[in-house]
Amino acid sequence: MIIAGYFASLLIGVSLGLIGGGGSILTVPVLVFLFGVDPVLATAYSLFIVGATSLVGAFPKYRNNEINIKTAVIFGIPSIAAVYATRAYVVPAIPAEVFSFGSFVLTKSVLMMMLFAVLMVFASVSMIRSKPAVQQEEGEQVFNYPMILLEGAIVGVLTGLVGAGGGFLIIPALVLFSKLPMKQAIGTSLLIIAAKSLIGFTGDLGKQTMDWTLLSSVTALAIIGIFAGNLLSKRVSADSLKKGFGWFVLVMGLYIIIKELFL
Repeated sequence: MIIAGYFASLLIGVSLGLIGGGGSILTVPVLVFLFGVDPVLATAYSLFIVGATSLVGAFPKYRNNEINIKTAVIFGIPSIAAVYATRAYVVPAIPAEVFSFGSFVLTKSVLMMMLFAVLMVFASVSMIRSKPAVQQEEGEQVFNYPMILLEGAIVGVLTGLVGAGGGFLIIPALVLFSKLPMKQAIGTSLLIIAAKSLIGFTGDLGKQTMDWTLLSSVTALAIIGIFAGNLLSKRVSADSLKKGFGWFVLVMGLYIIIKELFL
């Protein structure tokens, strides 16, 4: 299982490099099911792994002028504040037993895994569904500030709760509300994910006992994977891979829901 976990860690980075997202949705299941990490702690680990991998992936995007710094700041500020507050105050406040009904007890760990599984299902639908090409408007960039700020805060809360980067939410928001071209939206999303994930992770420092050996090894493999994914993306159809990966994520999400509720 440990060997499978390290192999899956590579796949986290490979998927980020190939399709510009999706890898973070694998991180928590890999940590929980293959490395035996507690689900609540796994969401904290995921923030560091996703944040560090996305930061490395953002550097070549920045060199290619595929990151809009102004948009990253406007979207990132409420997102960073929300994810830090969620990790520092909301997650620790969730009781160990949320509620019970007869013999069924909803624990904090089950709740976190259920939230993550639901997010996986939504993410998979986003990856599977074919989207029509977005027509880009020429001229000066116009920001829909209220919607950007609201979306940033919502994504920040979700990231804080489940430890996923939320790229499948961020990229459409940047295209619709900031009028960014798709390539810039993907690059800007990586920078936002890196900033909010790494800063959000600091909300757990001092509250959780971290296994830095495991954390650093999984992160290093994911970073190697993102470079491999970038190379493969030049030879393989990203759209086909994205749909295939989406179906895999959907099956995983449904499996987690069934496992946590019925098995």
